[in-house]
Amino acid sequence: MSQELEEPFMRSRKQKHRSDLHKASRIARGQRWFMGMKDWLLIAVAVFAVMSLLNIFVFNLSTVIGQSMQPTLQEGERLFINKITLTFTSPKRGDVIVLHDPSTGLDQKEYLVKRIVGIPGDSVGVQKHKLYVNGTVVDESYIDTEIQDPDFATLTVEKGSYFVMGDNRHAGASKDSRYFGFVPRDSIVGRADYIWWPLSKLKAL
Repeated sequence: MSQELEEPFMRSRKQKHRSDLHKASRIARGQRWFMGMKDWLLIAVAVFAVMSLLNIFVFNLSTVIGQSMQPTLQEGERLFINKITLTFTSPKRGDVIVLHDPSTGLDQKEYLVKRIVGIPGDSVGVQKHKLYVNGTVVDESYIDTEIQDPDFATLTVEKGSYFVMGDNRHAGASKDSRYFGFVPRDSIVGRADYIWWPLSKLKAL
């Protein structure tokens, strides 16, 4: 091959080689990007699945709506709801719980936050604007007024059910067991363990 023909031929080969390298580099970058996105997608799906399972079986985050639990809870505060504890233990008197609203009508809500004041077998009543459980006046340090709604005769809490009340004892301030009766165990979603927001009010319940 003559000198004149050899030089253009070599340049052509070099250009083709550089073009092939550039193309291979672009393909490699594309493959790395795709693999990176695939990894992030798998991580996102795994995190979503884990959080969904935790939300269903272990805990939930809930926002206080309404004033029925004042002064303990204020509207807009956010609660950590422990679901798993009540899988292994029964609710106790004094527990603040989240439950499905058992009432019917236009004012029905999806969930309510209330305090358990009576467990299965307890006798619960209100006399002279004070709460009695099993014949004894309950020392309710969490309220800021006596019960302003009318008294009611003593009731015995049915097996597998609970009597709940809101901490707001002002007249007509809480829709609770005085309105819709006993709460079945399977209507209880979980126990409100903490106020977690705002951070200035972070505390256990």
